Amino acid sequence: MNKTGLDYVHGYAPVALSRLQDQARTLADLLHHDTRYPPGAHVLEAGCGAGAQTVLLAERSPQATFTCVDVNESSLATARDRCTGLNNARFIRADVRSLPFPDATFDHVFVCFVLEHLARPDTALDELIRTLRPGGTLTAIEGDHGSVLMHPDNRASRAAIACQVRLQRRARGEPMIGRRLFPLLAAAGLGSVHVEPRTVYADATRPGLVDGFVHRTFTAMIADIEDAAVDAGWVTRATFAEGIAGLRRCTEPDGAFAYTFFKAVGVRPEAPPR
Repeated sequence: MNKTGLDYVHGYAPVALSRLQDQARTLADLLHHDTRYPPGAHVLEAGCGAGAQTVLLAERSPQATFTCVDVNESSLATARDRCTGLNNARFIRADVRSLPFPDATFDHVFVCFVLEHLARPDTALDELIRTLRPGGTLTAIEGDHGSVLMHPDNRASRAAIACQVRLQRRARGEPMIGRRLFPLLAAAGLGSVHVEPRTVYADATRPGLVDGFVHRTFTAMIADIEDAAVDAGWVTRATFAEGIAGLRRCTEPDGAFAYTFFKAVGVRPEAPPR
């Protein structure tokens, strides 16, 4: 089970947790350079997992208080360990679809790489917004596996990525949810919804992104599903291996790779006067 209570394609092996840490560190400035909460703010981090994002949030807003929830106790234990020394984060086991908090508890809500794993992200958003005070913000960050650009392009690489998409959808998730954030947040009743694409672009002039994202994050994520994809009959092992080689080829001096995340912020409308 994953942090949302559904089947999680990649599981909780140390290598998967390490990949999430690599991703968080590599993308910290791209995704979070404008994520700051004011002193005294009480923030809910929904689906904190092993705390890869929590450390960044708590360090960048040291005078805000973070309540971090996840349904998986082993992930919470890892998150607590990772945040040792930070005194502004607490961890509670809870499902994002049924939170143990009164209405309007939090000044802000932050949810990152969670909605993509939910069969009904709309109902989860309703629950998150319930805990948000009027005038507070909800920030959602998600990727979109349909946004991959690579040079040289490779048909086998795209076949391997398509297997990741199929596996996630079989687990009742949505691997292309990034492009849906605006309609999802607007339909949930949030106002002033603003969405920005945040594209990771890596070539030989950006070795940190080549290693941290293309090698250690994206290619590692796809390589992790080889057995599941082959067992499902969607691809041969030879084609999958060719696909991984094609992704690695993008990291050579004449290659390039791009992937787009989407960051959305919406405001809970003020309660109408009685």
